Amino acid sequence: MKYLCQVWFDGAILDAMTKEEKAELDANSLNYDKDLGDSGNMIVAQALQPPKSAVTVRVRGGEMSVTDGPFVETKEALGGFILIEAKDLNDAIRIAAGIPLAKLGAIEVRPIHEFAAQ
Repeated sequence: MKYLCQVWFDGAILDAMTKEEKAELDANSLNYDKDLGDSGNMIVAQALQPPKSAVTVRVRGGEMSVTDGPFVETKEALGGFILIEAKDLNDAIRIAAGIPLAKLGAIEVRPIHEFAAQ
């Protein structure tokens, strides 16, 4: 089964890190991605630009509106994602727990809904 691991964290935590701490986190993250690729669990992983670079699009009553950034009520924002292949939810949770940013934020694990071919 496929699972999306959404990586949520408070950007202020990263901003407070030293250059060396950020470099170590980046290296750990890239190494974990490589390990997932080597094990066959990795489908794709991407980091996202900060929330201030985003726009939110809504269509209501046929009218489109675009606003700057997401509306975030918490300090944590979506910082990236890893799409994985896992044998079941427990395996996906095990994989998510190894993501280095899990130590600084939260990883939301969600099964991918597969639509049947018509």
